[in-house]
Amino acid sequence: MKITTWNVNGYRAVLRKEALTWVESVKPDVLCLQETKLQLDQINDDEASLEGYEAVWNSAERKGYSGVVTFHKKAPVSVEKGLGFEKFDNEGRVIRTIFEDFTLFNIYFPNGGQDNNRVPYKLEFYEKLLNICDDLHDKGENIIITGDFNTAHNEIDLKNPKSNEKNTGFLPEERVWIDKYLEHNFVDAFRELYPEREDYTWWSYRYNARSKDIGWRLDYFLVSQQLMNRVEDVVIHNEIMGSDHCPVSLSLLG
Repeated sequence: MKITTWNVNGYRAVLRKEALTWVESVKPDVLCLQETKLQLDQINDDEASLEGYEAVWNSAERKGYSGVVTFHKKAPVSVEKGLGFEKFDNEGRVIRTIFEDFTLFNIYFPNGGQDNNRVPYKLEFYEKLLNICDDLHDKGENIIITGDFNTAHNEIDLKNPKSNEKNTGFLPEERVWIDKYLEHNFVDAFRELYPEREDYTWWSYRYNARSKDIGWRLDYFLVSQQLMNRVEDVVIHNEIMGSDHCPVSLSLLG
């Protein structure tokens, strides 16, 4: 099974750019998109679907903000939206897709906001999700969390760590939450396979950052430790354009 994640920074913008044509060549079994920035009544049925896939949308109450969608080929056991906490769920950040052998979370994690004013909200989101995952692990379930984490874990995960130490996305109190997930039975699949590779998944639109490869790795696959023996590869598709992020794919054996 191949699972691909991509923060599209506006689904309608991606449609206008015809920037989903790569799906035909990458051929993910599950496609997780974040920051869709729409309600379904703003697009037609054809625009809301991909050929060969079923779609599950979770939009924010606020128009033009947040939102996620999961496209899947194989019918899951069940699908749930949100974390069960209204303060997070009204922003349309989570789709939980339950397959027979693992649970997949497609998540658009909160940004710390201007002047870091939303960092407490972001950290609480990390905490609530981890509590849910702990309960699932205690029941013996396998989990994959993917999406835009809005945090670069370590210095290797962004081009200019020193100049960003006081900026959201690389604050110590944000980064420690990735550590906590790794202490709670999760593995950063890309970093496990490629411990020294300096690849990024997001670039600012300013200063020609993408052409200069001045980026951050913000898009992850955190996988339950007991599931890592099925992880064949994680590929960062940095050649694919259409957003300030690029897609990332995880290939799972079996």
